[in-house]
Amino acid sequence: MSDVVLFEEITTSNNFKVAVATLNSEKSLNALSLDMVRSLYPKLNAWAQDEKIAMVILQGAGEKAFCAGGDVVDLYHASVAIGKGNYAKEVEEFFTEEYKLDHLIHTYKKPIMLWGHGIVMGGGLGLMAGASHRVVTEKSRIAMPEITIGLYPDVGGTYFLNRMPEGCGLFLGLTGASINAKDALYINLADHAVNSTDKEALISQLEEANWDVSHEQNHKTLTSILMGLEANAQMPDGNIHNHKEIIASLANTERVESAVVNILDEQTDDKWFTRAQASLKHGSPLSAQLVFNQLQHGKSLGLAECFQFELGLSVHCAAIGEFAEGVRALLIDKDNQPNWMFESVTDVDKALITKMMTPPWSEDAHPLKDLA
Repeated sequence: MSDVVLFEEITTSNNFKVAVATLNSEKSLNALSLDMVRSLYPKLNAWAQDEKIAMVILQGAGEKAFCAGGDVVDLYHASVAIGKGNYAKEVEEFFTEEYKLDHLIHTYKKPIMLWGHGIVMGGGLGLMAGASHRVVTEKSRIAMPEITIGLYPDVGGTYFLNRMPEGCGLFLGLTGASINAKDALYINLADHAVNSTDKEALISQLEEANWDVSHEQNHKTLTSILMGLEANAQMPDGNIHNHKEIIASLANTERVESAVVNILDEQTDDKWFTRAQASLKHGSPLSAQLVFNQLQHGKSLGLAECFQFELGLSVHCAAIGEFAEGVRALLIDKDNQPNWMFESVTDVDKALITKMMTPPWSEDAHPLKDLA
């Protein structure tokens, strides 16, 4: 299990340490597995207690991806084996431990720099969103494409999608649109853009930095180093800003049906936007309803409450079979012909949405009841 994540501690010039965790499954684009989660969680806790650890780096092996999402194939097989109407123990286990890890990163006192190079999707974004210093490069490609597999933007999406500029969270959740470095900075999903070729220089500067026992001072030190490298950054133009009016208008829609119509009726020859429209058309109508209701519900929730809410919703998605069908069509049979439960967002059973928004456990029995 230990080699699914590689751990290293780099001694700095003033005798502190920079801790490095590398997701080590390059062949799967570092898809986040339960073994990875179980390696990372105790190690991050140990580093938090070690006074010599000044900061933490999270990165992925290879040049293609930090993390292309959760390793959902095992969850598919577990869901199919137990049958519709039930949820597998493995599903609850995976999402519970993944969300605990995401929450730990959000609340970590020491600086965590996440090197968001290449593909960052789904579960990878869950790790990225909570890091104190989220770094993107010219090759970053970020998305929450869960609508394509009958899920919804989980891993804290209820929290961070609601903290984007108007309409952006809903648009990205409904379309699974892929964004780049400038987009990520614009919507508050990244803090710094650095050329990928400057990574070696970055590590050298971290080794030579004047680290301290003070977490606050170390946050400032890391920020200063990244801002220095950011001055030379060359990033591709973003896409979201070009469509900010139509995207912002989604914030005023009172029903998801209206938001879907607004997106699909937009006339444009911009390939980025037309790909987003195509993804929405092809995605799960049930997921579209869930995204809208998720974000409405999440407006009043704190961070821990968002993860608690999402665990119930994720378990329901697996139990009713929509998630398994999406994974089947995309990753198992690869026919890209999912047989969704409903033909359109207007057909979705509202009573089902209400049921899915309600956790399947009592408050005392909730697997994430101890999050704070």
